[in-house]
Amino acid sequence: MLGVADQFQKMGKEFGGLDVLISGDMPASAGLSSSASVEMLMSVIINTLYDCGLPMIELVKLSQRAENQFVGVNCGIMDQFSIGMGKKDMAMLLNCDTLEYKYVPIALNAHYLIIGNTNVPRGLVDSKYNERRAECDRAVDMLKTKLDITLLGDISPDEFEANKHLITDKTVQKRASHVIYEIQRTKEATQRLEQGDLAAFGRLMYESHDSLANLYEVTGKNLDAMVAAAKKQPGVLGSRMTGAGFGGCTISLVTKAAADDFIKNVGDAYEKETGIKPDFYIAGIGDGTRML
Repeated sequence: MLGVADQFQKMGKEFGGLDVLISGDMPASAGLSSSASVEMLMSVIINTLYDCGLPMIELVKLSQRAENQFVGVNCGIMDQFSIGMGKKDMAMLLNCDTLEYKYVPIALNAHYLIIGNTNVPRGLVDSKYNERRAECDRAVDMLKTKLDITLLGDISPDEFEANKHLITDKTVQKRASHVIYEIQRTKEATQRLEQGDLAAFGRLMYESHDSLANLYEVTGKNLDAMVAAAKKQPGVLGSRMTGAGFGGCTISLVTKAAADDFIKNVGDAYEKETGIKPDFYIAGIGDGTRML
């Protein structure tokens, strides 16, 4: 909250005091972008109450700067962007470099999105995020000895395979591989949603989780246990970690008919594996931050 106020002041915006009560039903320490949500909320409150006149996209950028400069987490803009620019019943394809974006209808029809909370507070997230970011920057520096790029997203999987030998650190090479193939999966996921092919979309969710676990290494045994349990259940199209990782939550695409059994069976399997009782929430896709 203070970081957001600080950013408004740095932009020369004048505002007075605030008496604010924040209430929410998002589980604490679940890794579901609660900090970005609060940043966007405060941005909208200050912007609205004091007629600052900033469009939503500027509030998104301001909120990211608050996280980067005041909190000290070198995060990208995806969380703030999706929270501020979200649209009901729409997925969003976002280029975090250029901020080009488009909405993609996600017709769940006979399916639910179910959040599974491992009830393991996400740990080491801020430091590990900065570490992964630094590793990706190192990969770019190594690739730049031959390729004219500024970001890992500038090259295709084929180009990466032909030049990955330039990344001499195997750990850094793994991080780069995840990022490049995850971008490709995201583009394919957009096509699958446009085609209404939820089964193919679900398979991409599994592939994404495997990459996050094995190449980017941001999952951990609890998230992996919950996804493994979900994968064994009938009526589950896909499952992956969501949020910050190292604990926190999964998201699964489940047929409505199988939802009750999913919650019971995955909950039982996860508790047996970890000794921790999880929680589950059926989620919807709503509009972004706004005055109600």
